[in-house]
Amino acid sequence: MSNKKVIIYTDGSCLGNPGPGGYGAVLLFNEHRNEISQGYKRTTNNRMEMRAVIAALSELKEPCDITLFTDSQYVKNAFTKRWLANWQKNGWKTAAKKPVKNKDLWQQFIPLMAKHTVDWRWVKGHSGDPENERCDDLARDAAESYDLIEDEEI
Repeated sequence: MSNKKVIIYTDGSCLGNPGPGGYGAVLLFNEHRNEISQGYKRTTNNRMEMRAVIAALSELKEPCDITLFTDSQYVKNAFTKRWLANWQKNGWKTAAKKPVKNKDLWQQFIPLMAKHTVDWRWVKGHSGDPENERCDDLARDAAESYDLIEDEEI
């Protein structure tokens, strides 16, 4: 039996960097649609982009084949250019020998990426892609909401 094929769109938003932020994600499987979002009191745009993907992947209860659309080169390149693998190999140091930013969130990706097969796709933000625009709306609404939570590492 083959894995379920899921399409995911994600986006993060930050009102100031750092500042209040939020993420949004849309998960599509056959006729099913799931929209998720959460806002944070003080965070960064990159952290929200990362949290969007982590939250979306965490929604999946079994291994899936995923086509994941993000407008974050930072997140996509960590996998497609093997930055994450190199950071781990180098003791969580960048090529410039500096500590990797957002290590806490990168570490959350490791078991999720081991579970799923992800085909990373970059979509230009604010370019009219309906699902990316929906994620942007979800992320911005979450950042402006009243139920903001703490982002532990910021």
